[in-house]
Amino acid sequence: MPEKLIRRPRVQEMTGLSRSTIYDQMERGTFPRPVRIGTRAVAWRESEVVEWMSTREAV
Repeated sequence: MPEKLIRRPRVQEMTGLSRSTIYDQMERGTFPRPVRIGTRAVAWRESEVVEWMSTREAV
C-alpha cells in the first residue's frame, strides 16, 4: 500500500500547529520535512506526522 501524503491544512488540523510554527520547527529539525509533489506543491508523509505526534505525547 502506498504511503499516504497529506497537505499542509491537514497537517495543521492534525497537529494543532500554525503554518509558521510548522516551518519554524522544520528549520530547527524538530518536525518532518515534506516531499515535493509538484513544481510548487509539497506534502507530508502521514506516517511521519503521526510518529512526530506520538513523540510529542510522550513528552
